Amino acid sequence: MLRFLLGRLANGAIVMVLVSMLSFALFNFIGDPISNLVGENATVSERDAMRKSLGLDQPLPLQYLKFVGRAVQGEFGVSYRNIEPVSRVIASRLPATLELSLIAAVLALGVGIPMGVYAGLHPRSLLTRGLQVISLIGISVPSFVTGIILILVFSISLNWLPSFGRGDTVLLGVWNTGLLTVSGWKSLVMPAVTLALFQLTLFMRLTRTQMMEVLRSEYIKFARARGLRERSINFRHALRNTLIPIITVAGLQLGSMIAFSIITETVFQWPGLGLLIIQAISFGDVPVIAAYLLLIALLFVLINMVVDLLYFAVDPRLRVQR
Repeated sequence: MLRFLLGRLANGAIVMVLVSMLSFALFNFIGDPISNLVGENATVSERDAMRKSLGLDQPLPLQYLKFVGRAVQGEFGVSYRNIEPVSRVIASRLPATLELSLIAAVLALGVGIPMGVYAGLHPRSLLTRGLQVISLIGISVPSFVTGIILILVFSISLNWLPSFGRGDTVLLGVWNTGLLTVSGWKSLVMPAVTLALFQLTLFMRLTRTQMMEVLRSEYIKFARARGLRERSINFRHALRNTLIPIITVAGLQLGSMIAFSIITETVFQWPGLGLLIIQAISFGDVPVIAAYLLLIALLFVLINMVVDLLYFAVDPRLRVQR
C-alpha cells in the first residue's frame, strides 16, 4: 500500500509540474495586462513602473521559479483585475463552487444510481422505458438550455425561485456558506439541478448497463442455484460489483463538476470559480487563470488517488494481488 501511494504521489507531482509550466506559459499568449491596469493614456514610465512592480521585467526562467515557489506556499501573486492577492480572490469564490458541486453530486448519485439499479432489475417495465427516455433527454440537452428553461418556468413564470445570485450567506470562520439560510437554498436549487442533470442520466445509464451485465455473469447464476434470496443476490453481490466502474466515473465527474461548472455559473450568475475564470479570461488576469489551472489539476490528482484507494475497499481481487 505504501509503495502504491508513493507511486501515485510521484505521478501526481509530475502532472503538477507539467500543469505549472502550462499555466506559466499563458503569460506569453494572453497579452499584456499592463494596458488593462494603467489605461490607454498612461506614459511609458508609468507602464515600466507597473511592469517592474509586478515582476514582469525579469527573465522568464526566474519568473517561473518564483511562480512555482509562491504556488507551493499557496500564493499566486496579485490579481490584475481585483488588485488583491489571488489566493484571497479564489478563497472567496471557492465555497460557492464546492457547495454547488457537492449538492449536484449528491443529487446525481442519490437519484441516478437507484434509478439505474431499478432499470437493471426490471429492464422491460414501463417505468424503465420512461426513465430511458428521460435519460436520453438529459444527456442530449445542453446545460445552458436546461438552465434557461428552469429560469423561464420557476423564476419568471411561477416566481418561485431567484434567477441569479447565491442568496443570503453566513460566515463560519473562513467559510462563507449559503446552506444555513432559506434564500441560500432557494438560490441553489436550479443551478444544482442544472449541473446534476447530465451526471444523473449518465450514472443511471451506466448503472443499468453494468447491473444487467453482472446479473448475467456465472457467479450470479451459481448464487441462484445455491438458493440465495433474490434480494441478497441483487444488492449484496450484484450491486457491489456494479459499483466498481461507477466509482471511477463518479470521481472523474465530481472533478468535472467543479472544474467545468463555468456554463452553469454563468447562466445563473453564481459567484463561484466558474464565473471568476470567465471574468479573468475576459480581462486577461493571468495570475488567476494560472492559479485556477493548478487548483483544478491538484483536484483531479487527489480525486484519482481517492478513487484508486476505494478500489481496494470494493474489489477484493486487488487486495489479493497486492
